[in-house]
Amino acid sequence: MSRLLITGFGPFPTVPDNPSARLARRLAASPHLRRILGTTPDCLVLDTRYGALETQLAPALARRPKAILMLGVAARRSRVCVETRAVNRVSRLFPDASGSVGRTLAFDPDGPAQRRSPAAAQVQVALRRVGLAAAVSRDAGRYLCNASYYRGLEQGCPAVFLHIPMPPRTRRPKAGGGRRRPALDRWAAAFAEAARVLALRGRARPSALDQAHSRWASFAS
Repeated sequence: MSRLLITGFGPFPTVPDNPSARLARRLAASPHLRRILGTTPDCLVLDTRYGALETQLAPALARRPKAILMLGVAARRSRVCVETRAVNRVSRLFPDASGSVGRTLAFDPDGPAQRRSPAAAQVQVALRRVGLAAAVSRDAGRYLCNASYYRGLEQGCPAVFLHIPMPPRTRRPKAGGGRRRPALDRWAAAFAEAARVLALRGRARPSALDQAHSRWASFAS
């Protein structure tokens, strides 16, 4: 059974080098995070195509992760945002990397209008505790970030989506002054704490799928 799943996204037309992919890989390979969790997280970098939800994300979710930390880039935002919900809505104005758009306005015609993350508030507190002034957001967009989050929240395990802004270019230090730590380094350190919080919640509480299997087993016996 999988443990913590960390996801990011690959390039798309306006972001040829997606920092969420680099950050997801860095987190998953972090010896510090591995020591915190006691195991190596699973890492998945999704293609920015709607089809990737079925060909890449669905198989990873079928392994029933205990917790999910999803990362994406929001180029117009100025700081990290903790997404509190995903909505069952797809924009037909923005094509994916393959040029395709959503076939319907609802991501899941039979699903609820929105899915909320009970873990979002605790993750924001954890990020602030380690010095990252993360904002709360109720808008994960109408693109693949929202769609993947909607699918992740369906699993019933602790899941949070973090949007990052585009990292600023690292400037050369001024004479006699120190250089500020690069954004990806600061985010990776802070997100390790978010991952720890999610993993602890995942261990403490069985997922909805686990509970359903338990109920079925009790009924069958």
